[in-house]
Amino acid sequence: MLEELDTLETKLTQLLERHQSMRAENDRLRQQVVAMENANKLLTERLANVRGRMESLFDKLPE
Repeated sequence: MLEELDTLETKLTQLLERHQSMRAENDRLRQQVVAMENANKLLTERLANVRGRMESLFDKLPE
């Protein structure tokens, strides 16, 4: 009986450690997603800016 309880305690400890590890990894991944979304937004804005400047230059070209 004591051996079974020790085994159960060991398994519960491992489960809690995995849970904490996965929560930490999940938090890290969420932070990466936010950073990537911000980078994507910045690049989209820069692309729109460049597109506008290019269209302005093309409009100034003689036909």
